[in-house]
Amino acid sequence: MNKYELVYILKSNVEEEKRNQLLDKFRGIIEADGTIENVDEWGNRRLAYEINKINEGYYTLVNFSAAADVPKELDRNLKIADEVIRHMIIRLEK
Repeated sequence: MNKYELVYILKSNVEEEKRNQLLDKFRGIIEADGTIENVDEWGNRRLAYEINKINEGYYTLVNFSAAADVPKELDRNLKIADEVIRHMIIRLEK
């Protein structure tokens, strides 16, 4: 299993209930073939630059270990979710 770090930014106007649903969805994808080590919600922050006329977003950091195919499925789901402004998955060094 490889270690990964996921950061995603949601639109700031997304309600807390919807944010939790999305986190649970992403958590389910990861835990199907991996383990979550840490979830750190940074909250609403101003974006460094405007994205699609949006200036603020809700940041979440997730550290996890998973098989090599999990990030592909996670990436696909993050791209589909309308609430996600940006996301990045990186593999951490061993």
